[in-house]
Amino acid sequence: MIKRVVFLFSLIFFFALPVKSQIKHVVAKGETVFQIAKKYEVTPFDIYRLNPDAKNGVQENTTLLIPKATSGKAVLHVVGEKETLFGIAKKYNVSVADLETWNKATLQNGLKKGQEIFVSKPSASDLKLVATPVVSKSTVVSNATTHLVEAKETKYGIATKYGLTVTELEQLNPQIVGGLNIGQTLILKPGVQIKKTTNVTLVDYEVQPKETLYSLSKKFDIAQADLITLNPDLQDGLKIGMILKVPSNGTGTVVSKAKDSVLVAKNKVNLLASVDKSKQKNMVLLLPFNIAKIETDSVKTKTEQLKTNKFLNLTLDFYAGAQMAIDSAKVLGLPVNVKVYDVESTKYSSNVASIISKNNFENVDVVVGPFQNSVVETTAQLLSKYNVPVISPLSKERGLPMSNLYYSIPSEDLLKVSMFNYFKAKNGNVVAIISSKKTTSKEFISANHPEVKHAVFNDKGALDVTLLKTQLVKGQKNFVLMEIEKASTILNITNILKGLQKEYDIQLAVLELYDALNFEEIPMKNLTDLKLLFPSTTKVAETPEEKIFEKQFKKINNIYPNAAAKKGFDVTFDAMLRICQPEGFVKSAASTKTEYIENAFDYSSNNGMITNNATYLLYYDSDLTIKQAQ
Repeated sequence: MIKRVVFLFSLIFFFALPVKSQIKHVVAKGETVFQIAKKYEVTPFDIYRLNPDAKNGVQENTTLLIPKATSGKAVLHVVGEKETLFGIAKKYNVSVADLETWNKATLQNGLKKGQEIFVSKPSASDLKLVATPVVSKSTVVSNATTHLVEAKETKYGIATKYGLTVTELEQLNPQIVGGLNIGQTLILKPGVQIKKTTNVTLVDYEVQPKETLYSLSKKFDIAQADLITLNPDLQDGLKIGMILKVPSNGTGTVVSKAKDSVLVAKNKVNLLASVDKSKQKNMVLLLPFNIAKIETDSVKTKTEQLKTNKFLNLTLDFYAGAQMAIDSAKVLGLPVNVKVYDVESTKYSSNVASIISKNNFENVDVVVGPFQNSVVETTAQLLSKYNVPVISPLSKERGLPMSNLYYSIPSEDLLKVSMFNYFKAKNGNVVAIISSKKTTSKEFISANHPEVKHAVFNDKGALDVTLLKTQLVKGQKNFVLMEIEKASTILNITNILKGLQKEYDIQLAVLELYDALNFEEIPMKNLTDLKLLFPSTTKVAETPEEKIFEKQFKKINNIYPNAAAKKGFDVTFDAMLRICQPEGFVKSAASTKTEYIENAFDYSSNNGMITNNATYLLYYDSDLTIKQAQ
């Protein structure tokens, strides 16, 4: 409706424009419409309205009708969905620099949908008309209530107080997108009422190492906005040892949840020093070899299976690593008896129930495997009556929380949390360049990190560099978080960021190493120059002991170990050391953190889900190696 009104207004203006408000201009040799518009302080768009043929270029001695700059108010444009300064400038045939000059106050926090911006030079009287905050056209504010921003207040707290979302508050007050200022008067929806708070008992809670606003909100079942409202000091960041007010709901649940912390601080230990060799222990590996199926194949088919069956090769690689762990345990004199069973599994079935029913698992101290989440869940359920710990070694999926099921792969959410914790620890300014197709990443960032700035693309799909430069901060670490699926776009963005490194301290970051980054058209130097940062469940083997493992593995298997082989060693060796501790596997997993060739293990329970919280942040260094970020 707004666009239609603006269009009709343009037609009325065109036909009603009095002749006396026009100037006749004879085009000189070499003159362009842009130069003529500059001369008379109008826009090329104004000239084209009176001289449609000029869109095809102007010839020497042609007479043009030029509107007088003082004949009326400057032309306003209502910003539409996904519009950029570049696209608007192109539409009105003006420069981006002019738009920025004419709309300094309006654009100080970026271009927003619903804003009115000048697309021709405004007069002093025009500027007075837009001196007040710009409000979305669809919002009625004639009878709106207001809120005066006080010290330490946050957008989350204010929005929650009046029953609004942060997005709604920003739409009503675009000037606060970049942050709040004490003394600002904010416009609210007409008739809003302060949200009534329920009667809850607040108790003190001390922030533990590695805890985040996200993990605390999950632990105490409270929105991050409400947590900040209760504790305004959180606006300056979460710090270890802070005493926070958190709800207990009068039931004392805060105590039980604190004990069930998702990220309780643990010391990294060497379990070899405390091994108890006086008692025999039992371990079972449930691995999906599917030998029965393979044995029915011909020799040729078996050979093809080894070449093409990725799942079988994954199993063999994992087992090769596990076998080295078993051999190492024997050398060290660990009293562990290991049995390996073949899990004949498909996506929908397995023989796990049969294996457990036909064999005695009552005295088993730990089970490693199977691989598929549905099958490992079944295993844990069947063995829960014996309280046997079951380790899911490779699955990233999460299912039902069970007291005896341990996920050795950290969750994807935890990887993201670790990345943003690093940004905060480095006092980083974060700018996200996210493809429209990466909706999951956008939703995660918007929900959990509203402080992140978002770069935009113009109508042709190119990055709006002008806006990006306004989002970067000199003298501060700038983390540019990129989630793009096209290699050509990645190449263009990395080239732009390399150029901007002359003015800004920029480090490129991704939430995961996705396939598009591996295209040959993207030079590795682009990624190393930008020190590409990414979260990982594994580290890079660097110590002498880790190098010895790689050499020994190659000596035995004629190939260097891949990630699956190292995982097989790390998970199996860690499990054997834990069952040999005086306190047993369960208490050892709850109290100690360990680290081996590529993997660390820091098991904690979060609402009954026991998962590994050990993650790493790695980056591409200029010497073409991958290093761990400090």
